[in-house]
Amino acid sequence: MTAVPETMQAAVLTGFGGPEVLEVRAVPVPRPGASEVLVRVGAAALNNTDIWTRRGAYGLPGDPDALAGWRGPVDFPRIQGGDIAGEVVAVGDGVDPARVGRRVLVDPAFYDGPGPDASPVGLLGSEADGGFAQYALVADGRAHDVTDSPLSDEELAALPVAYGTAAGMLARGGIGEGETVFVTGASGGVGLAAVQLATARGARVVALTAPAKEQAVREAGAAAVVHRGPDASVVAAAVREAAGGPLDAVVDVVGGALLPALLEHVRDGGRWVVAGAIAGARVDLDLRRLYLHNVSLVGSSMHTPAHFDELVADARAGRVRPLVSATHPLAAIHTAQEEFAAAERVGKIVVRP
Repeated sequence: MTAVPETMQAAVLTGFGGPEVLEVRAVPVPRPGASEVLVRVGAAALNNTDIWTRRGAYGLPGDPDALAGWRGPVDFPRIQGGDIAGEVVAVGDGVDPARVGRRVLVDPAFYDGPGPDASPVGLLGSEADGGFAQYALVADGRAHDVTDSPLSDEELAALPVAYGTAAGMLARGGIGEGETVFVTGASGGVGLAAVQLATARGARVVALTAPAKEQAVREAGAAAVVHRGPDASVVAAAVREAAGGPLDAVVDVVGGALLPALLEHVRDGGRWVVAGAIAGARVDLDLRRLYLHNVSLVGSSMHTPAHFDELVADARAGRVRPLVSATHPLAAIHTAQEEFAAAERVGKIVVRP
């Protein structure tokens, strides 16, 4: 085992609440057990789940206003951060010692089974300690070797949650070549990833974003851009016009009033894939617009192991290059989260320990 310090700096979540419950402090460096590796974190990116978990904003079945994490209770204190790129510095029993020194991209998900199509049931930074620290402990099988990738640590760290979530949405929605796809929240981490990945698959993307972010979204591959607005019906009409007809699919990370307003513009047999609700988790939906037109409403949470393997292959080959908008030291995690929540930048915000 490579020598590592006894303690490290980490951003520790002490409970649900505001920025004050996130403390940067010294904690013990974990030691790898059987089938585990210790990763020196090179970079860790921010995601919506970091903010929502801190706020306890996920609710519970039957009590949508309850303070809860993604999967319910959170075991505090918890080190957040699901996006991790770094270097293996120590290995546990049963792990090849040659792994030490290898550059890795970490799959942050815990799965409900061993197969390639298993579903995620937990996340680093939520159900276990994550990457907002100098070191992170992960399962050997989830630390993918990307030593030869041309991407920087910051670019690699931008991939797992956002691009993994986008890849899962596209796969579960069956989105492919020649289809017209509408992407909401297109300047955010998942939205921009969906624009890039859908375009790479040969889909024509209509994207929703603010006027100031239009150019960046077009550069990511959007064929047409619609601007956000307070009237969902007006936005829906603009989407229909930009699409030139009914939509084949919608990739939605926003939710809210646009869903019922736009649903009638999805073609018969179309798909609406949702993985977020930043504009509102509760909607007044006319179910007839679903069943009379055979429209599928698909919930999508993160990715499967197979989706992540494809993402790793893209990272190794440099076929995808995330946009990193800002980098902060770990000590400035509060500033990074404030900047993230303000949603004024296009691309990912990253911290470096």
